[in-house]
Amino acid sequence: MNHTIVQIDLWRLAWMALPVGLVLWLLVRGGLSAGSLLYALGRMLVQLLLIGYVLIAIFHADTPWIVLGVLGVMLAFSSWIALRTVPQRRGELLGRALLAIAAGGGTVLALVTQGVLDLKPWYQPNHLIPLAGMVFANAMNSVALASERYFAERERGVARDRAASEALKAAMIPVINALLAVGLVSLPGMMTGQILSGVSPLVAARYQILVMVMIFSASGLSVVIFLTLIRKKETEKQILK
Repeated sequence: MNHTIVQIDLWRLAWMALPVGLVLWLLVRGGLSAGSLLYALGRMLVQLLLIGYVLIAIFHADTPWIVLGVLGVMLAFSSWIALRTVPQRRGELLGRALLAIAAGGGTVLALVTQGVLDLKPWYQPNHLIPLAGMVFANAMNSVALASERYFAERERGVARDRAASEALKAAMIPVINALLAVGLVSLPGMMTGQILSGVSPLVAARYQILVMVMIFSASGLSVVIFLTLIRKKETEKQILK
């Protein structure tokens, strides 16, 4: 088996502009804003091209304070982005989203890095930061879906508990679909990357199992905590009235 990693030249990567351009054209024809789509793509390109240099510096620094600072930034941005679906409530809900993602995702991340992988030192950045990215990103997406669905249900006059139940179901649909599809419909990113780099598929499968249960747990815990916090806030408001 050839274990050589294929290097992707930028000029070869540019071939992907063809399908991207086609999809952009179709989406704009379908009514989406060209400006927002181009902004999202441009921001993605800049962020990913820069993050490689940033990660090299962080990995070489070998200090827990820098790693903790990076995790703090990731938490702050994930909490802010999670409330994009309810922008008018961002100020009111930001603290709750931050607490939910930090508690739900942070607990699972600690268990994975210290219990399953037993990282030494505990702040080993080349493991901790990528895993934190997966945890916080998926918790962020689930909280975003939950917040949008919860307040949509409440505006329709649905009771708090029922709205929270519907929000929880909606938030977990993508995560559960991913569990059902993995290995049959898709080979997820971590497993694909490891196989491409020459790791045995059996070893890659174990890591992917770890990632899938990590994402499921972090997403579920974060959503439950978030919904509990916003229901509690609504109850307090009602009592004060």
